[in-house]
Amino acid sequence: MTYPAILTIILTPIVLLGLATVLTWVERRLLGLWQDRHGPDRVGPGGVLQAVADGTKILFKQDWVPPFADRGVFVAAPAIGMMTVLLSFAAIPVTTRAGIAGDMNVGLLFILGMMGLGVYSVVLAGWSSNSKYALLGGMRAAAQMISYEVFMGLSLLGVVMMAGSFSLRDIVAAQAGLWFIVPQCLGFGVFMLAGIAETHRLPFDLPEGENELGAGFHTEYSGMKFGMFFISEYAGIVLVSCLVTTLYLGGWRGPWLPAGVWFALKTSCVVVFFILLRAGLPRPRYDQLMALGWKVLLPLSLFNVMATGTILMLRASL
Repeated sequence: MTYPAILTIILTPIVLLGLATVLTWVERRLLGLWQDRHGPDRVGPGGVLQAVADGTKILFKQDWVPPFADRGVFVAAPAIGMMTVLLSFAAIPVTTRAGIAGDMNVGLLFILGMMGLGVYSVVLAGWSSNSKYALLGGMRAAAQMISYEVFMGLSLLGVVMMAGSFSLRDIVAAQAGLWFIVPQCLGFGVFMLAGIAETHRLPFDLPEGENELGAGFHTEYSGMKFGMFFISEYAGIVLVSCLVTTLYLGGWRGPWLPAGVWFALKTSCVVVFFILLRAGLPRPRYDQLMALGWKVLLPLSLFNVMATGTILMLRASL
């Protein structure tokens, strides 16, 4: 293994975890702005050191494992969640050359597979806690994540058909003339909703609904184990935002500015949209969330696949 590869393997998790940590401060500042109140403003200029203070505090909290829990599974669950999110970033191309794993010809399938494995984290956390609230949260998370993975995969079929490849670099290259958000606007909407549900963010944070389940699947977690769940959620937001940028917003393509800057700007805009949803929308009931998926998003995603296939066949015949 070459020295640059070793350096990339070491630095990538550090950068991603640091970015997720800073995102907690960004979210709180933006929520304060939109809700006409003060966000964190006591620690450092503009409260920028609040994320450092929170991270330091959580490091020194008691790392407690309930005596009634299955210790091995209880400890492994947050590590599984963080591992699947971080591995998914390996297939994300930032520019034509920059990327951790290079040009993976099945990069999109790899990311979907890693996101699918992430469900084991919340299910095992809920089951191993041996607590009714945690178990209910884990069961909710399993049903929600597995269901919305179906709609997420179907919404991406139109993109794959138009690009003719599962390679994320090929998908970006296929958007040279027109970003896929225009012809695939229906698939984009389904993918965004599925991405919110996959990361169980407000308004789709039913697995950890505090007014119903305490804290859901991580009720019994404390210290750095809780911190791993917390950071994994924010890393998941960045991951879904990177996917939206790559699949629908032309990736790194844009005039004047360097490719990496365009990718960062587009991803940041999607992240800000995620945060705005938390500030502006109430949480639905769980049955409403599942009905939205199976009764609305499934037919829409299937219609998008059929419409895209029909248009491509008509174009090929002309």
